[in-house]
Amino acid sequence: MPLDIRKVTANIGAQVSGADLAAPLDDDTVAALREALNIHKALVFDDVDLDDEGQQAFARHFGDLTIAHPTVPAVDGAPNVLPVDSEQGSANHWHTDVTFVLNPPQASTLRSITLPPYGGETLIANAAAAYRQLPEPLRRLADGLWAEHTNDYDYAVPVEDIDEVRAAQRARFTSIKYRTAHPVVRVHPLTGERGLFIGGFAQRIVGLSVGESRRILDLLQSYVTRPENVLRHRWSPNQLVLFDNRITQHYAVDNYDKLPRRLHRVTVAGDVPVGVEGKESWSVEGDAAHYTPVAA
Repeated sequence: MPLDIRKVTANIGAQVSGADLAAPLDDDTVAALREALNIHKALVFDDVDLDDEGQQAFARHFGDLTIAHPTVPAVDGAPNVLPVDSEQGSANHWHTDVTFVLNPPQASTLRSITLPPYGGETLIANAAAAYRQLPEPLRRLADGLWAEHTNDYDYAVPVEDIDEVRAAQRARFTSIKYRTAHPVVRVHPLTGERGLFIGGFAQRIVGLSVGESRRILDLLQSYVTRPENVLRHRWSPNQLVLFDNRITQHYAVDNYDKLPRRLHRVTVAGDVPVGVEGKESWSVEGDAAHYTPVAA
């Protein structure tokens, strides 16, 4: 059966049917999925019959896997699977996965496990569309900027919400400190598109103060999160979403009254980002060699 790929919005997202993700995929199918991912940035698959092993097998079609996370524990017995669990807090801030390391994942897969009866959507934004929408003076400015990304960022959590459990989770997340300088405008290695490579882990523009950096980053970020650039994905049972981590950001909406919500994440190892002038990112602090190989 040929793949059926249907756009979900004008700027991001496609619904894909016609592929059995639980079976080994032939080269033509993988190539078609890769092309669809290049175009649509995020792909949604319904009624998938996958367990943790099957999700990992599907993700391996696109490259070597990372372990679950540089500092956060994996699912028991599945070192490449990260539990995205409401009991561990919600990632309700815009970010690209693990950009604080030298070579963040190229792609992420999320699979629904336990869903609340309402809410719990995942927002995914197209950072290439955001770059194209910048006025020319802003594009020229962004092209020459670099930003330091770190896992030791400002969570801005109200003091009353920080209990012993939350404090322990933050301590674990920052148990190894990472800082990496990435281009603010990243060139996609497969498509050549330029995208704004920023998000929540980007804390400071290289060469500028924190205050100056925040103003510029907030201005650029406002283009990423324009409603026209965002897919608002409402989860259903047995769904899998694959998104290109090199040219998107995402946000887990915390609107489900602390009810149980659990997804499993498997990520594909990525390359070292490259800026407009061909210069690669560099590590400032922290070695992530235990977490991810570097993709060719």
